Amino acid sequence: MCGASSGDSPEGMWRTPPVPPMLGGHESFVGLDGVTIADFWRFALPDFKMNNARGYLAEFLVHRALGSARSRGEWHSHDVETEDGLCIEVKTSAYLQAWEQRQLSDIRFTGLRSKRWNPRTGYADEETYNAHVYVFAVQTARSHEEYDPLDVGQWEFFVLGRPVVERLGRKSMGYATVRRHAGGSVAYSGLAERIRAADPRRVPGQRCATDE
Repeated sequence: MCGASSGDSPEGMWRTPPVPPMLGGHESFVGLDGVTIADFWRFALPDFKMNNARGYLAEFLVHRALGSARSRGEWHSHDVETEDGLCIEVKTSAYLQAWEQRQLSDIRFTGLRSKRWNPRTGYADEETYNAHVYVFAVQTARSHEEYDPLDVGQWEFFVLGRPVVERLGRKSMGYATVRRHAGGSVAYSGLAERIRAADPRRVPGQRCATDE
């Protein structure tokens, strides 16, 4: 058994959380009459134009495209991981925001490098590129009237393998740079194939560097 359970733990031992249960949305809070998990979701993520919600959605789309069964890890150094160990970082941008704008937003992707975090040792000393493949997702709607967060056809995807991102050596990139080095965009229907083609691992099944 690796580590201690999430319950009572002897002094000095690490408390390892269990895998959280998969919720369906219908579960009720104890002590809140008739209030369900779905009510909480509606409160926390009411608008997919919000930057955090849009980011989660893009990660989910990549997760589904690859058929991954691994859930999102808040403190992982990458956003999506497949059963064979392929690690993907998903960066998201859009022309429209959840606030008032005088003009459309520039498409830019930030945070390509980051310091890995370990719960026992803290943050690494240096920023690194921590995924095998980088997916740059753009929500392409240019008016709120046409914006449909549930239409995957409104997304544009660009894919770069880590060797390309490392060679460029940047912490952020604009739309033109990403498009040029990715050789154009790919529709959602071809996203999984493009990601697999960009996988730089020499040994099939080689896993991500550990986040623990």
